[in-house]
Amino acid sequence: MNLHPALRRQTLSDLLHRTAARLPRKTGIVCGGTRWTWAEFDAIVSRLAAGLHAQGVAKGEHVGVLARNSHGFAALRFALARLGAVMVPVNFMLNADEAAYILRHAGVKLLAVDSGLAALGREAAGRDTLITRFLWLPGEEGGTCPEGCLDFHALAATDLQAHPCPEPEFDRHHLLQIVYTSGTESLPKGAMLTHGAVIDQYVSCIIEGEMAEADVVLHALPLYHCAQLDVFLGPSVYLGSTSLITAKPTPENLLPLIAAHRVSQFFLPPTVWIAVLRSPLFDQHDLSSLRKGYYGASIMPVAVMRELVERLPQMRLWNFYGQTEIAPLATVLKPEDQLRKPGSAGRPALNVETRVVDDRMQDVQPGEIGEIVHRSPQLLLGYFHDAERTAAAFEGGWFHSGDLATVDDEGYISVVDRKKDMIKTGGENVASREVEEALYRLPGVSEVAVIGVPHPRWIEAVTAVVVCKPGAQLDEAQVLAHCAGQLAHFKSPKSVVFVDALPKNPSGKLLKRVLRQRFEGLYGT
Repeated sequence: MNLHPALRRQTLSDLLHRTAARLPRKTGIVCGGTRWTWAEFDAIVSRLAAGLHAQGVAKGEHVGVLARNSHGFAALRFALARLGAVMVPVNFMLNADEAAYILRHAGVKLLAVDSGLAALGREAAGRDTLITRFLWLPGEEGGTCPEGCLDFHALAATDLQAHPCPEPEFDRHHLLQIVYTSGTESLPKGAMLTHGAVIDQYVSCIIEGEMAEADVVLHALPLYHCAQLDVFLGPSVYLGSTSLITAKPTPENLLPLIAAHRVSQFFLPPTVWIAVLRSPLFDQHDLSSLRKGYYGASIMPVAVMRELVERLPQMRLWNFYGQTEIAPLATVLKPEDQLRKPGSAGRPALNVETRVVDDRMQDVQPGEIGEIVHRSPQLLLGYFHDAERTAAAFEGGWFHSGDLATVDDEGYISVVDRKKDMIKTGGENVASREVEEALYRLPGVSEVAVIGVPHPRWIEAVTAVVVCKPGAQLDEAQVLAHCAGQLAHFKSPKSVVFVDALPKNPSGKLLKRVLRQRFEGLYGT
């Protein structure tokens, strides 16, 4: 018996369509002056998908997105999912060369941009990519379509009688997105995630984070990042929570929005939570609607956590730990454990099995350091066009996170170091080797080590420890100016320290842990 392929289908497109059928008149998306019910959002997504299809976008095509948060970004995300196209989000803080590598590696032919990033998109596209067309997305403030771009509004007004929205056959195993993540290598890796992996992750988020249909959720961190996109926006659509989208994660913008829209659920990395607490506007707004607060990307300082509990007593806190490759939630520290297990990443989420193992893949004893490994339906298929690094990541039948951790006798995991020397600064990942390679291109540099050093604002500050060549003279300003021309701003060092030699073990291995200890008070923390 041949059953209709949509009978048991569970894709992102289906989630939105079911929410619209369930809650057609409920406000779904709010951004600037735009306000869509779930039925309106679903209809706009269908018309946009039909318009893109009429322009030649088909199932399996890779579409790049270089844009700040907006209703347009959200609509495109689900329109691509409806078509079975593959989204490739690009960090808008990258420079043109860095963005071009991702667009080129992913084989992107159509790039979506907003007004503020159109110039960067064109510059990146011109650097040996396959991109021939651009799609303009309206921003939070609206805007007008730049010349030479497909117009979001025109596509979203497509006549479905003349150009029906296609329903291509695919299921949960179909590729949804390729999200590029930094590693120790200078070139990023493209994590391939399916509809099913992301939806299973939504379930983990909803259950572990106690998310609900009645929530009003503020989405302020960039949607190009899987944390805001898939830990918060996706589950909000699945549940039918109201989503308030903004592109400006500053206290001056966030605090009035929380008060005006009675926001109940909110995610920020610790750096931004700190900025919100320190804002003079904090005590000038009614924040009593906040019931659920989430943080991730780095450890929340205990003093800040205590201050949050004291100043927002009605708000419960969760720590969500994970990484892009697991879509991204892996472990959770729940509200009742925040002060009992400070600094911990918690225990595995609902759909995740996690261990901390030694080099022989044996579980470490409580207090011993090992690597975090996972098994989960949320995991990536592999790295796009990178069989070697895919095989290494899945060695031994588990996904190797690259994070070093301890586990206590109650099963709570605490991240203590990173095998890949990843620096998490202000919620962004920076690969130390990429910065080091840029510094090695500066004449006069003999040796360099880039480390993350505790910082009161950035949590970790990218810090360069430099040994000069004999007879060479360098100062901090020269090094920083060089980095500014080589790297995205967030990757550039906050400080440069000059030393006579770098610490190494007898076999010549650089001892970065010694450097971290030596300079841990550099920024007064």
